[in-house]
Amino acid sequence: MKAFFISDLHLKDSNEPSSKILLGFLLQLENSLETTDPATHLFLVGDIFDLWIASHTFFIEKFKAIVDQLKLLKSKGLEIHYFEGNHDLYLKNFWENELGIKVHSNASNFRLGKINVRVEHGDLINPEDKGYLFLYSFLRTQPMPWLAKNLPSSLVKLIGIKASSASREYTSVTKHIHQDKIRELIRNYVMSLEDQKFELFISGHVHIQDDQRLTKEGSEIRCINLGSWFDFAKCFILSDSEAQFHKISSEGIILNKE
Repeated sequence: MKAFFISDLHLKDSNEPSSKILLGFLLQLENSLETTDPATHLFLVGDIFDLWIASHTFFIEKFKAIVDQLKLLKSKGLEIHYFEGNHDLYLKNFWENELGIKVHSNASNFRLGKINVRVEHGDLINPEDKGYLFLYSFLRTQPMPWLAKNLPSSLVKLIGIKASSASREYTSVTKHIHQDKIRELIRNYVMSLEDQKFELFISGHVHIQDDQRLTKEGSEIRCINLGSWFDFAKCFILSDSEAQFHKISSEGIILNKE
């Protein structure tokens, strides 16, 4: 078992540096499949794209190279999970039904090797961000997935750009408060969860790379926040022999641990 976790790339187009780094990174995962230490899982933990709504051809064509590489990895046996964020929504029809990549709109638990892992984008970490929580609930009301799928692509693009901007505004308070406060929010959130069946918690959303441990009902939980690619490209690797962050070079090569 060797699982890779990334989140909050916020890719705007296929020619920007982060898109090229991601393609190189995905190629590294493909190459690993022929080695004795292959990648087995890839977790896309939300906000991979700065805007992706439903299955409109506008987004599929815009990021075709990335989509094709992920489709190839899936066909070669890599298990891929995509968690919806607040910038990539209503993904199931295309990503799961057409590509076979499992889409999660909420937190999910996994058994990876000997470790029980809970993964989620992290939208709900800050209970004080009332504006974003309202937006989160509104985007998940019953009519929205149907509208997102059936409205003209040009209108969806326009609405999506405005929603993306609003989401960024609502979350800006969280993402610019002191890192110690964010660490406290993560701790409080994990402690509030009724789910007791995990030893590792992995999230994104708040754009702070973080690694901390807490004790809950006598058991230790390691809490990982994946950070963003705004500062530098990175991934978290969980395998039978390691559980740590790695930097990713400008060519997409996975470097030694930080």
